[in-house]
Amino acid sequence: MKVIAINGSPKREGNTFQALTMVGNELNAAGIEFEILHIGHKMIHGCIACGKCAISKDEKCAIESDELNDWVPLIKPADGIILGSPVYYSGIPGTMKSFLDRLFFVAGSNGNFFRHKVGAALVAARRTGGSAAFDSLNHYLNYSEMIIATSRYWNVIHGRTPGEAIQDDEGAQIMSVLGKNMAWLLKMKAATAGAIEAPKGQEKVFTNFIR
Repeated sequence: MKVIAINGSPKREGNTFQALTMVGNELNAAGIEFEILHIGHKMIHGCIACGKCAISKDEKCAIESDELNDWVPLIKPADGIILGSPVYYSGIPGTMKSFLDRLFFVAGSNGNFFRHKVGAALVAARRTGGSAAFDSLNHYLNYSEMIIATSRYWNVIHGRTPGEAIQDDEGAQIMSVLGKNMAWLLKMKAATAGAIEAPKGQEKVFTNFIR
């Protein structure tokens, strides 16, 4: 089994990285492969709502000016996905949002290939705004019918300078528990794969409301 973590921070080894590593250490201890994909320092175009990924069905975005189409085949096979982000103005950075909007649009337009994977989100904050940013990340997991791993508090760790989050004892415990819970979910899902039939996916119903 393998978990891919997305590091949406521009700092390769900042506090978001430290938090992801804490989770990853628990996954590794449980015998689960773990890899961090750093995208926060890249120039990533926002979704332009062209809908071409839904027409082509080739698991690719029509925008080819960045590396998103190279990342999709790396992320899709993973059994679990973690979204990690710093906090910008009580939200996630624009680069991370551009990446997630397009990644999840491609996934949803091509058979919803994140459906029933195990997902988790976490954020690193200097002081506040963590809950709002954490909520933003969870929207992607919820929309995609993912199985969401949780911890014993909201998945927020605190620190300002790179590496400072290690001193947040409660935050470190949150990440450790998250890793253990995610490993358990992944193993439970694998153990019951042949015994319990998963609910069949349904064609999405689209409605519009006007006055």
